[in-house]
Amino acid sequence: MRCLFSCEFNIGTACVELCFADGTMIAIDTIAVEKEIADNMYERSELGYMIYNAQWEYADLILSSDPVKYLKAVT
Repeated sequence: MRCLFSCEFNIGTACVELCFADGTMIAIDTIAVEKEIADNMYERSELGYMIYNAQWEYADLILSSDPVKYLKAVT
């Protein structure tokens, strides 16, 4: 993954916004991600926790890992 400069949750758009060192920006739509990969309330709860408390880990999970496998393992 490229060098991540900043990462924060924008409550107005419900997106985790990433800014890379080269000026590139990405917004991850958390609602769309939740609808696509979360099957139950426990998985949605884990994603919600990560959105508010661990944005960097959330971004890494969505962009470079297998989020379904992760959610099955932690719930």
